Amino acid sequence: MNTKRIVITGGPGTGKSSIINDLMQRGFTCLEEISRDIILEAQKQGIEQLFLTNPLLFSERLLDGRKQQYADALNETANPVFFDRGVPDIVAYMDFKREDYPNHFTDACKDCVYDYVFILKPWQDIYTSDNERYEDFGQAMQIHEHLLNTYQKYDYKLLDVPFDTVENRTNYILKTLNII
Repeated sequence: MNTKRIVITGGPGTGKSSIINDLMQRGFTCLEEISRDIILEAQKQGIEQLFLTNPLLFSERLLDGRKQQYADALNETANPVFFDRGVPDIVAYMDFKREDYPNHFTDACKDCVYDYVFILKPWQDIYTSDNERYEDFGQAMQIHEHLLNTYQKYDYKLLDVPFDTVENRTNYILKTLNII
């Protein structure tokens, strides 16, 4: 089975999870963002912001989870499978924080290859911060640039999702993929 692996990425607060939720409601297989789970688990251990305290440890945990999601998608019979962020997002965030990381991060970016990558630009009208999202809108813009650079470095053609309602953004993605 040649399952299509499709990433929906973008900086914080761009509407990725809303689109993933819409896709799931429509019956598509989606692998949700796992960083919030890692953040919440660290908070239970008394670490308020693991990414800020120990970016490498946070990113190692995230990398393990995203590699597992990728492996799970290879065994998936549904077609396509949507990912709320891909492995290259980890490298982009580490570059944003100007943190060093081991070679296995870049190796994972080369090993976990996606068929399509849709990117959402920062959208100030919908941007909100919360307990797990500490970045302000200016930082979201910087992260967006790092995401663009990182995915392009790994030869992805990024597909921009226009600002619109969640339903119309989801429809745009599905029409681009010739699913509807």
